[in-house]
Amino acid sequence: MQKQYGSAIVEFALVLIFFLTFLLGVVDVARLLWTWNAASEATRWGARVSVVCKKGDDRPFVLSRMQKFLPQLTDDNLSIQWYNGAGAIDNACTVKTCAGVSVRIANLSYKWISPVGFAIPEALTMPGFSTYLPRESMGQDDNSSAVCS
Repeated sequence: MQKQYGSAIVEFALVLIFFLTFLLGVVDVARLLWTWNAASEATRWGARVSVVCKKGDDRPFVLSRMQKFLPQLTDDNLSIQWYNGAGAIDNACTVKTCAGVSVRIANLSYKWISPVGFAIPEALTMPGFSTYLPRESMGQDDNSSAVCS
């Protein structure tokens, strides 16, 4: 009986390593799914802000609104494209000639917190996220909407 004195501690330590690795893996996958959802919502919100608010040099404004959903979003990840009435990309269109806007997030990087090992890279590049909205209220000349404030 004296020879097995520390065996329970050794067994506990071995099981704890696997349990904590599994638990951190589950937390990481949950964070990945949350980031995925936040990126999707950020593009939706960015397109909404672009459609409702007055067009102009609104890229920093749209980016700041999108960062409320996805703080790690940078100007390098963001693409805003305006479409004219014919459906062609026309970033020079005006309030009266634009028909819609497309907001896209690309090259968004996700960093793991768990020790996932050699099989998964340290940082994962997520796929692109994109939302297109028609410019229904493009004729408004002020930023009186609650979305714009």
